[in-house]
Amino acid sequence: MDSIERKNLSTENQNLNSLIIDKQSIAEILHVINSEDQTIAVKVKEVLPQIEQTVIITTKAIRDGNRIFYIGAGTSGRIGVLDASEIPPTYSASENLFNGIIAGGDLALRKSIEGIEDQSESAINDLKLAEFKPKDVLIGISASGAAQYVKSSLEYANNIGAKTVYLICNNKPYLHVNTDILININTGSEVITGSTRMKAGTATKMVLNMISTATMIQLGKVYGNLMVDLMAVNNKLIDRGVRIIIQITGVGYEEAYSKLLEAKKSVKSAIVMIKENCTEKIAISIINEHDGQLSKIIK
Repeated sequence: MDSIERKNLSTENQNLNSLIIDKQSIAEILHVINSEDQTIAVKVKEVLPQIEQTVIITTKAIRDGNRIFYIGAGTSGRIGVLDASEIPPTYSASENLFNGIIAGGDLALRKSIEGIEDQSESAINDLKLAEFKPKDVLIGISASGAAQYVKSSLEYANNIGAKTVYLICNNKPYLHVNTDILININTGSEVITGSTRMKAGTATKMVLNMISTATMIQLGKVYGNLMVDLMAVNNKLIDRGVRIIIQITGVGYEEAYSKLLEAKKSVKSAIVMIKENCTEKIAISIINEHDGQLSKIIK
């Protein structure tokens, strides 16, 4: 049953600050949009406790050998796919730790597929196709909480015993579903009425960035604030990797570069090889013994 009427959703209300935006100059339009965007970080701050609880769940799931799934339709789905796709290259993490599912599949990443968010069975089929399992975590994303696709996916996840998180950009979702955690960011009315790709989209990206980044930090993918688990797969990352190795170990450029190549372009392995004066194989063993936590290796 619907929790509230659509007209009462804050994401559907008219924004009083942009009522005459069609008559304003470009500079004035940009000022209005920028002013509204500045409210988002404050709104996200209000749900930090819920985000923290989510990170606790996601971290435990990955440590136990399970996976995290984002699922959504339209903009929500695209942002989920984006965040998930950036985890492997950023942290040298397995490609299946974070997974993004969008209603309509890859075609929907580029083109809008009308009515797909209302298809309940599609959500269940997509989760089954992705081999979603009872100990995985499902984060359902829907700005208004009105996507039946997301509601059905969360219900399915609940039914098989998985952990569930409902991420919305209203006080209450239009379609209610019981979940372990509700992250309700009240982003308010959009500059263009109902265009949730704007403020709601920004808030969604911020929250997903926080969830995935904090999870990776907990898993030892960061030392200080340095990206020590990156794989130097291009010239930019080789340069960054060498600079990180120099900063942590104090060796010169040539040695850092040489060790990085010897470590098959793994920054973390190169650092341990230098610190422990060991081979790549032994470095990998040491890293595994300490759960990937460089801070436990470097005294």
